[in-house]
Amino acid sequence: MKDEELQAIASQLKKPSGEKGIEMGNMMNETNINMTRHSIENLNISASNKILELGHGNAGHVEFLFEKAKDLKYYGLEMSDLMFQEARQINRNFVSQKQAFFSLYDGNKIPFEEETFDKIFTVNTIYFWQKPEELLSEIYRVLKPNGNFCLTFAEESFMKQLPFTQFEFELYSIEKALQLVEKTSFKIIYKETLTEKVKSKTGELVDRAFTTIVLEK
Repeated sequence: MKDEELQAIASQLKKPSGEKGIEMGNMMNETNINMTRHSIENLNISASNKILELGHGNAGHVEFLFEKAKDLKYYGLEMSDLMFQEARQINRNFVSQKQAFFSLYDGNKIPFEEETFDKIFTVNTIYFWQKPEELLSEIYRVLKPNGNFCLTFAEESFMKQLPFTQFEFELYSIEKALQLVEKTSFKIIYKETLTEKVKSKTGELVDRAFTTIVLEK
């Protein structure tokens, strides 16, 4: 593949748009579903929690989240206008019942009051954070005291094998992510690295290592 094609894939992964964007959103939901479910499981959601997700993609996983407890409220923030529209369409029943709320944001400032959410999570977005320390401070700000933030990402050792990650991506190992967290006021309460089989872009099964870090305010 030429550099321009790899750059185009990286841009779509960062912020899906156009005709290829819907296809990319579907592919990301499918390939990331185990990571997303693992992240949700580690939030220890309980009844009446308000939950925020950063970078939800097409949000095909939201139904799984609502199965965790009663009277939940889910809020999704997305940089991609296309994914914002797709998520609202896929979850239109939850939207109409005022259980799910979707908004666009700039990837830096979280447009909510401080201490709004019981739980916050994000999957495979850390590579695209423009100002990582500032965004973590924003997450800390909008989280309630004793609230949890779950950060899930594919390990650098796996990601650097993918040719498109040389563009747009900042790769993280668990060590590098923990160094970032240590610059904040968060407490690290749990961390785990797992390996799963995923289908590569060329169709064969490969081993992907991913890490989940659970933080507490």
